[in-house]
Amino acid sequence: MDDEEERREAPAALTAIEGNAVPDGALVSYITTRDHVRLRAAVWPSLTGKPKGTVCLFQGRSEFIEKYFEVVRELRERGFAVAAVDWRGQGGSQRMTGNPKAGHVRGFADYDTDLETFMRDIVLPDCPAPFYGLAHSMGGLILLRNATIRGIWFERVVCTAPLVDMPKGSVPWGAVFSLCRWLRRIGLGWVMLPQFIYDRVYNPVRAFPGNPLTSDASRFSRMVEILAAEPALAIGPPTFGWIAALADGIEEIEGERFHKSLQIPVLNIAAGMDKFVSTPAIERLGKRMRIGGSIVLDGSRHEIMMEDDRIRDRFWAAFDSFIPGTKV
Repeated sequence: MDDEEERREAPAALTAIEGNAVPDGALVSYITTRDHVRLRAAVWPSLTGKPKGTVCLFQGRSEFIEKYFEVVRELRERGFAVAAVDWRGQGGSQRMTGNPKAGHVRGFADYDTDLETFMRDIVLPDCPAPFYGLAHSMGGLILLRNATIRGIWFERVVCTAPLVDMPKGSVPWGAVFSLCRWLRRIGLGWVMLPQFIYDRVYNPVRAFPGNPLTSDASRFSRMVEILAAEPALAIGPPTFGWIAALADGIEEIEGERFHKSLQIPVLNIAAGMDKFVSTPAIERLGKRMRIGGSIVLDGSRHEIMMEDDRIRDRFWAAFDSFIPGTKV
């Protein structure tokens, strides 16, 4: 492996910190996609002799497996095996440009390739059926797009704060999307959004007070401490190409074909105080879906699974009611 390739990969091992140990029984591995991208994946067996199936856990943009150790434990306590993967360009997976901090894909079809590889190489051969999807934010958009495929692997999918549209506000997203698509078309899709713009629009999360992710101070601190322990897990601004790819993905979900082609029941759980994705768009999506729907957790910020216990209890109640075999 040359220096450039080494610089583009984060560690394969899972990082533990005090208060966020790696759940027992983890099997961590690298898998390689058909376009030669190395992804980090992890699997945990069920804690019961007769598993209820496998929950496949899919993160949002800039996230990593370590952030979900608490969720992994809770799913295993419910009788499920758990499988998780870091999307290309983030966490412990291979970076896609020479700058390891840039979040980049050519299109969301790249994430489809990651999903297919993960299911084929990790979940289908080694994990107990049936399979359920649990996805957050960008991961939700990826799973929603794939939920239209005939023969999709999952029985049901739960999405928290799925990234189906950007929130209305001071940023003119239509103009931003058009600009980024043009920059991609002229060959500048790999260029990273300037840091000062990213800080203003996407990333006001350096300190707990006023952060838009969670109202739980201990869980916020845990995210910060993981990245302090292993900075290579972190990424920075997206590229213009990533933003253009997001625009394409949102357009797919808004189209009539999506609603007519949906193959499996999907529950979207929106955050009432979300500043990163559009809660009204999630509600509209739920009303148009022929199988599934949407609910809103009032008072929740964007990262529902990282929220305080009061909100998380409501999330788990919705999950348990929707996924067969869980406790009610």
